[in-house]
Amino acid sequence: MTQLSSHEDGQTPVDADDAQHLTDSYAWIGTRDELNDAEASNITDALLWLEDQELGANDLLNQSVLRELHRRMFGEVWNWAGLLRRRDTTIGVPPVQIQERLQTLLGDTLFWIEQGTYGASEICIRFHHRLVFIHPFVSGNGRHARLAAGALADSLGLGPDHLSWGARSGQSPIEARRRYLDALRAADRGDYTDLLATAVR
Repeated sequence: MTQLSSHEDGQTPVDADDAQHLTDSYAWIGTRDELNDAEASNITDALLWLEDQELGANDLLNQSVLRELHRRMFGEVWNWAGLLRRRDTTIGVPPVQIQERLQTLLGDTLFWIEQGTYGASEICIRFHHRLVFIHPFVSGNGRHARLAAGALADSLGLGPDHLSWGARSGQSPIEARRRYLDALRAADRGDYTDLLATAVR
């Protein structure tokens, strides 16, 4: 989201264009700190919901379930939660292609699982990368794709904490995010080595 001033981190006002999409319950939010806290609480609730569902791979690889996960992650805070993107952005496929590309990804992932095309970790990483690349939602795509990939890994027997996205590396959050973004760019070029190493680190 766009930041309009040079206030201290966290005290930067929420962009007015973004603020109009806050739900009535969170329309009072004015700063990034407040927004981050609200989103973090919402995502925690989504994690609890996801744990209760005990979804298998076939359940997770479903457009309705992926949209519901996004709604659960952000629906208390944002009106656009769970809705497929309807406008062009600087990243992601054109909106008219989102549903078709999502369905292709879900079918490909099921095929990889059934055929053992890749190891379980790499299947989850490739799924994650393509989901981020499609960019189906207005915002929250990276967080949603990481959560969905983690749930997929768990469903494939790797455990709920198999994908840490650098959290166990000892790196600062800033450095871990930089490495993650660099690894995503490498995956855009067809090289998944760094993304796999980053995700399971």
